[in-house]
Amino acid sequence: MILAGKTIKLGDNINTDFIISGRYKFAITDMKELAKHIMEDIDPNFAKKIIPGKSILVTGNNFGMGSSREQAPLVIKEAGIVAVLSKQFARIFFRNGFNIGLPLIQTDTDKIDEYDDLSIDLEKGVVRNLSKGIDLEIKPLPVFMQKLLKEGGIINYYKKYGELEV
Repeated sequence: MILAGKTIKLGDNINTDFIISGRYKFAITDMKELAKHIMEDIDPNFAKKIIPGKSILVTGNNFGMGSSREQAPLVIKEAGIVAVLSKQFARIFFRNGFNIGLPLIQTDTDKIDEYDDLSIDLEKGVVRNLSKGIDLEIKPLPVFMQKLLKEGGIINYYKKYGELEV
């Protein structure tokens, strides 16, 4: 699976309340509407920076920390972000992301800047920074997790195959 896009970069310790503020948790239930408020406490214009299907979010350490709010990875996917690259993900966020088919890729993000063009090859385990002409290794994803991503998440996988591989 190869993913590509232009980067939007944030820093360290982005918690689920920054991804989607808790004030919207019960006020807005429509994901398309909720996605309009993504990261607005960090950058009120963040949603406008996203090119649906062509944006890759790049962060530092500890992305997705805080609550286990399932809306956080859902709103990232609904907003049109194709993948999130981070030095390290919070454990529950990481699991929730793969459950919905959101590619979460662990790598050193220091050599990636805002607006860089990236190509991510999950099978080969490499991120190509096309803007800088460099390759970055990624923490390899198990084959089963790659299958979950290909099918769009655990529910779609289960509907197609009727069972989960162990």
